[in-house]
Amino acid sequence: MSHTFTVEELLAYDGSDASKPVYIAVKGVVYDVSASREFYGKGGPYEAFAGRECSRALAIMKVDAAECNGNLDDCTEKQLKTLDDWIAKFNTKYAVVGKVATAAAAAAE
Repeated sequence: MSHTFTVEELLAYDGSDASKPVYIAVKGVVYDVSASREFYGKGGPYEAFAGRECSRALAIMKVDAAECNGNLDDCTEKQLKTLDDWIAKFNTKYAVVGKVATAAAAAAE
């Protein structure tokens, strides 16, 4: 059921291929956000998150592919709370389909 994705494998689910689901990862957990393809797919307002570990971007509230990584080292308590709120939302709205191979690999991305 659950799959372990490398950072490279996850990129294949960035919404550019309409025949594949759209995935994002948050704190190493991979969610299928295909139900919201209009938001996360190509051309959507959050397309920068698709196919990536986007914990940092969600925490600091920045839709920027350059901020899509797992590095939370310099985040404030308020930013970490924001990230927890996003995780709670994803957990109620989207299916978990796997995890990212290692947190270190996601942070290095």
